[in-house]
Amino acid sequence: MHEHDVQAKHYRRYNKNMLGITVSFIEVNWLFAAYQVRQDDTEQFKIIKWRSSKCRILWHLPSIVLKPWWEYYNGGEVWEARPFRHSLLWMAPFLSGGGYSSEAISYVTGLEAAKMVQKLQIRQHGDLESAVFWRGLPPDTKRTLLSLFREDIHLSYSVVICHSEPGAWYPPLFQASPCPPTGYDEPLFTIGRTMFETDRVNPDHVKRCNRMDEIWVPTQFHVETFTRSGVEATKLVKVVQAVDTDFFNPANVKKLLLPRGQSLFHTKHPEDLKESRNKPFVFLSIFKWEVRKGWDILLRGYLQEFSGGDNVVLYVLTNRYHMTNKEFSSLIDGFVDSLEIPEPEGGWPAVYLVPRHIPQVDLPGLYKLADCFVLPSHGEGWGRPIVEAMAMELPVIVTNWSGMTEYMTDFNSYPLPLDGMTEVLDGPFKGHLWAEPSLAHLRLLMRKVFSNPREAKRRGKVARKDMVTKFSPEVVTRNILKQLMRLQKEIELRERRDDPAL
Repeated sequence: MHEHDVQAKHYRRYNKNMLGITVSFIEVNWLFAAYQVRQDDTEQFKIIKWRSSKCRILWHLPSIVLKPWWEYYNGGEVWEARPFRHSLLWMAPFLSGGGYSSEAISYVTGLEAAKMVQKLQIRQHGDLESAVFWRGLPPDTKRTLLSLFREDIHLSYSVVICHSEPGAWYPPLFQASPCPPTGYDEPLFTIGRTMFETDRVNPDHVKRCNRMDEIWVPTQFHVETFTRSGVEATKLVKVVQAVDTDFFNPANVKKLLLPRGQSLFHTKHPEDLKESRNKPFVFLSIFKWEVRKGWDILLRGYLQEFSGGDNVVLYVLTNRYHMTNKEFSSLIDGFVDSLEIPEPEGGWPAVYLVPRHIPQVDLPGLYKLADCFVLPSHGEGWGRPIVEAMAMELPVIVTNWSGMTEYMTDFNSYPLPLDGMTEVLDGPFKGHLWAEPSLAHLRLLMRKVFSNPREAKRRGKVARKDMVTKFSPEVVTRNILKQLMRLQKEIELRERRDDPAL
């Protein structure tokens, strides 16, 4: 944390004695100057400019003087930022990789850095451990997680957060550590943190959600879909996901060498495209290989829009999702044959596939080498690679539906329109509806970004600014602390009701 960040945090505290009048005017002047210097930084400085009007300050002066020093002004709302006096048990797939894993890690590392939770313990839950994922984590993250794994708490004095899909909650529907560990009666409070990628939640999962005291979801999209599905509206709380805007910062990252992997359709590796003196325009897509990710729409649109004559490459980082290399290659080749589109006169455009794990520490460098991120997904709970790409100032072309609508705008991205909604034909979401991204608009937007790189870079810069001001770990941690303060008051009210002597 920079020195002026620490100062800003300090000056946002207000004394309750008469000296508070003098301190108030001094800190307003200082904070206004800080805003002038750092207009592109965190949201707190934008809020400060709004308060720099003297008539506003005079209006709030009585409350400023009387407010205890532990109370903060946060976006015009006063909330009490005192240590959370109960224990917090956070159960999630910390060692597994994937969306839930990265989200949970960002939450607990932020809380640990804030030092506002009296006791915080984490436990692996909801998925299998991955040694490959663990080895790829930054050393500081490993140290923090190990210390939190070793922490000891008493369940009966704890708030338990079950951070996984509801099928893993107590009692689990598959082999997994149950969460809450002993059921719903022993902990002080139980929270389910989850999300879905379709237009609804399965009835069994609705029942599981309603057994929790609260359900934390990442977007307004989920608040609405969960409510329509039958989850009690009073239990739903929106808590957005964080993206590490310091780790994913293009100013601090060097480009990776393009990793070797598997060239499709006999196209050349980008490093071998020496016929062109210019670096090829790199489209990047990162996803788990499954129908929901819209890989077929991505390949169809790219292969129909570009040819070998274009100085362009599509770089796909994926995993095989329980398929062997041979099965994977056969699937791709069979799909291209089924398209029944003639090979362009200049040959197929370059497509390069990396069907293996890239360590977390190398991901910023991978984003750095790209010119545009593209993912025509049918639906996302949040879209971790999307916000990582946006934090790295990449323009993104992503389906304008589901979790992505929480952070995508016409100014910071290229929202991909829909051709409508389609029914999920198989799998656990069978019968649900999800988005059908427009193939025609995908082609149009990819060509637009390719042809207008300067305009695309401008949107990428806006994207990074939005990630820093709205979804950085500091901003999201403040929101979680605010939720914990609210829960603490609710627990105290429960205790008073149960024991009038208190």
